[in-house]
Amino acid sequence: MPSRRRALPHRPRPRRRVEEVSAGGLILDERAASANAALIARRDRRGRLLWSLPKGHVEGEETTEQTAVREVEEETGVTGTVLGPLGTIDFWFIAGSSRVHKTVHHFLLLRTGGELSDADIEVAEVAWVPLERVSEWLAYADERRLLDGVPRLLTGAL
Repeated sequence: MPSRRRALPHRPRPRRRVEEVSAGGLILDERAASANAALIARRDRRGRLLWSLPKGHVEGEETTEQTAVREVEEETGVTGTVLGPLGTIDFWFIAGSSRVHKTVHHFLLLRTGGELSDADIEVAEVAWVPLERVSEWLAYADERRLLDGVPRLLTGAL
């Protein structure tokens, strides 16, 4: 009688864990409740525009504040200075064979110069949006929750 072998259950290889840190923010054209905010849009896999806050990876020895200023300028064309922290969002996703933990630090910025531009290859569109309507435009709930900190920072109560 031939012996029967049992197939062992397939166990996926453990995924490599990767930590990523990014920063960005909400840049306003003036320090007022009537301000406009610069938002960016990217296309998803289905070609839909998804509006969000500009952000990107921390490079070298940059602080998260320096990254936020650089990324906002790269993605919107607008330069700014940090008024204060809005909050941090962290989440997990799979990229290839890695399990990625991403932490994104967000700041409120005030425009100091530059002109709105969608010249960055990663950005499909940019727009000035009235601050009171930003929540309606943002595609991600986590970013909408960050808006709660804006009034406190606008009044200077850090």
